[in-house]
Amino acid sequence: MQRRGLAFKLALSILGCALLVVAAILAYTYQYSRDIILRQSREHSRSLAIETASRIDSVLAGVQKVASNIAFSLEDASLTEEEILDLNRRVLANNPEIYGMAIAFEPYFLTPDKLYFAPYHYRSGNRIAYTNLGSPQYRYFYMDWYQLPKELGRAVWTEPYSDEGGGNVTMATYSVPFYRTEHGQQVFAGVVTADISLDWLQEMVHEIKLFDTGYAFLISRYGTFVTHPEKHLVMNQTIFSLAEETGSTQLRQVGRDMVEGKRGFVQLKEDRGEAKRYLYYTGLKNGGWSLGVVFPKSEMMADVYSLSKATGLIGLGGFAVLALVVIVVARRITWPLTELSGSALEIASGNLDLKLPDIGSNDEVGELAESFWIMKTSLKRHIANLTATTAAKERIESELRIARDIQMGILPKLFPAFPDRDEFEVFASIEPAKEVGGDLYDFFFVDETHFCFLVGDVSGKGVPAAFFMAVTKTLLKVVSERGLDPGEVLTKVNSDLAADNESCMFVTLFLAVIDIETGETRYANAGHNPPIFLKKGEKPEWVPPLGEPVAGIMEGFEYSTKTMVMDPGDILFIYTDGVTEAMNPAKQIYSDDRLMDLLTSMRDPAATAMIRDIDTSIKDFTQGAEQSDDITMLAMRFQGPDKS
Repeated sequence: MQRRGLAFKLALSILGCALLVVAAILAYTYQYSRDIILRQSREHSRSLAIETASRIDSVLAGVQKVASNIAFSLEDASLTEEEILDLNRRVLANNPEIYGMAIAFEPYFLTPDKLYFAPYHYRSGNRIAYTNLGSPQYRYFYMDWYQLPKELGRAVWTEPYSDEGGGNVTMATYSVPFYRTEHGQQVFAGVVTADISLDWLQEMVHEIKLFDTGYAFLISRYGTFVTHPEKHLVMNQTIFSLAEETGSTQLRQVGRDMVEGKRGFVQLKEDRGEAKRYLYYTGLKNGGWSLGVVFPKSEMMADVYSLSKATGLIGLGGFAVLALVVIVVARRITWPLTELSGSALEIASGNLDLKLPDIGSNDEVGELAESFWIMKTSLKRHIANLTATTAAKERIESELRIARDIQMGILPKLFPAFPDRDEFEVFASIEPAKEVGGDLYDFFFVDETHFCFLVGDVSGKGVPAAFFMAVTKTLLKVVSERGLDPGEVLTKVNSDLAADNESCMFVTLFLAVIDIETGETRYANAGHNPPIFLKKGEKPEWVPPLGEPVAGIMEGFEYSTKTMVMDPGDILFIYTDGVTEAMNPAKQIYSDDRLMDLLTSMRDPAATAMIRDIDTSIKDFTQGAEQSDDITMLAMRFQGPDKS
């Protein structure tokens, strides 16, 4: 056998190992890169879909809130036709996401001689146009947007439709029924609608770009295409009819999942000659719609193919060159690598001011040295930025904590509040949904025998609501101490709040003044939840609403005062809608019925025990779900005049 030299053996061993390593690297790089690209594409499509869905949901939620607030105001408020028109126009002007709004009354309900009364304001160019819906050609009370909430007894989103006779655009409508109390019974009075134009939805969805030909589409609760790059599908086909055309059982199942609001990521089977594609879909929280993002597999994997090809070519070229330079380069590389290794250890120990070795070679080692210099500089800059960012974040969090402490500090929180008074017991609690909130409560003596107590709920949350709450509480305290009737107090406070209220914020209020010697209680209500009266030994009852609007919107409105008598042992329980609308992880609300059942089960409760039992019941029901609204409660128990 011919003898082989040491150089040959060494070269053969090194090159053989190198060849195996290169092959393994190529295979691993391809597999790993493919997995990374697939995972990143999935996350990217998921982020795009969720972000867009959140943007759409935030607009839809705002539209729902506006329509619901107007319906709530209309239920018990006796407004003139001019006031209804002004309210409709003002709300539309302050909510640019809404295309049009209507307040549609039942035939002959508002005025006995009017079959149609449905003022409709909508956007036309840069102005707000107006029309009064209703004609022999447009009988609005037969339309889906009117009939559905009327028959179902709840607010609904309609399917997208082309409105001819109203806004004359393709739109979707959120309809909220409202009622009036006549002869002690609630009767259906009409519907408040808020329209959104599908043009902005299409623009928002078309902004989603994924690779070169990826696209997004939106379907309604019944699978109708609301947006799609293929225009002939929009409003003409459903995802189920498309699945029927293509014979795709997979697409039909995806359609079922989408209309059920589920999320998913699937690889679509090839159909109609198309290449393999991936689809990510997610449901919207509002409207029952669902968003899908589609992108081709070939475009997703293009970088992987290019990377694998480039890596293979580089590997083969390197292997050829390695056979020629392995011995010479080995020693040349060893020294600078040793130096860089020592520098890396110094940098890892925290010495970012270390002077790196001067390596002037124009090769990978030189690039590595330059990368070390860039890494060291970037680390120093990143640490400095991180330090500044952390300090700023801590400062903001500290200021929010201070703001919360200040806000909570203006509310009475020491209980028992009046330990030297035996005529009554009062207890209250507040739990903001954010660092600062918009709920408020207060209680104080107007004079020696008259005790004032109140609860309010400002629209919105966060810092703006907190400021509005502080102003409201201050006004209530100052005005109430003048000894006015509750109705006069709310009238004055409403006028002060409504003046120059460009933000259109408002507050619901229930204010009562009790004579602690006789139990006579005078009260007024500005659009607040009706309190619950617990008469000793009897079932709890709602305090009848007065049908008067929220404070801060309509300047000059005069609120009325009502009177009730509390006997010893009676309790008046006041709360905000954060109590009955608290949601559990399944999105179920606590509800008025659950609250009434709990109060009915109590036997001669004390004010303190009542509030704490209700709070415990709410926490058990929500099961740790994120709090969506401020929760405020106040219980006033009349004990009777002091016998000493």
